[in-house]
Amino acid sequence: MKVIFLQDVKGQGKKGQVKEVSEGYARNFLLPKGYVQIATDGAKKTLDQIQASVDKKKVQEKEDAKALAAKLGEMTVVIKAKAGEGGRLFGAITSKQIAEALEKQKITIDKRKIELDDPIRTLGVTQVPLKLYPDVKGMLNVQVTEE
Repeated sequence: MKVIFLQDVKGQGKKGQVKEVSEGYARNFLLPKGYVQIATDGAKKTLDQIQASVDKKKVQEKEDAKALAAKLGEMTVVIKAKAGEGGRLFGAITSKQIAEALEKQKITIDKRKIELDDPIRTLGVTQVPLKLYPDVKGMLNVQVTEE
């Protein structure tokens, strides 16, 4: 029996995939649980339309991420921190603090997307890499000044 998977089923198929499964397995397990739909011509057309809209949405998200990367590359975020002798900070600047500073400038970026290997511990300008989309990366200048 040909079915269209409505969600991922471990060992059987991924969401949106059309696959042949045994009739008993489909009727007794997959259909009652709502994991699949019988692959009719109408269901295939609906699947194609849904897939097209998902692809269009992904392209739009990628374009938005590229635009944000270009905007962030031009700006510098200023963070004030207490510092001692030689420009060493008391404490460190973390990705959470960078995300909060961006939030004040009306730019929302999840702190997990800021790829800061080690916290910033010195005064000055540091370039911080950002992962905005799976294959879109950007750079942000973070300037740490003394309070």
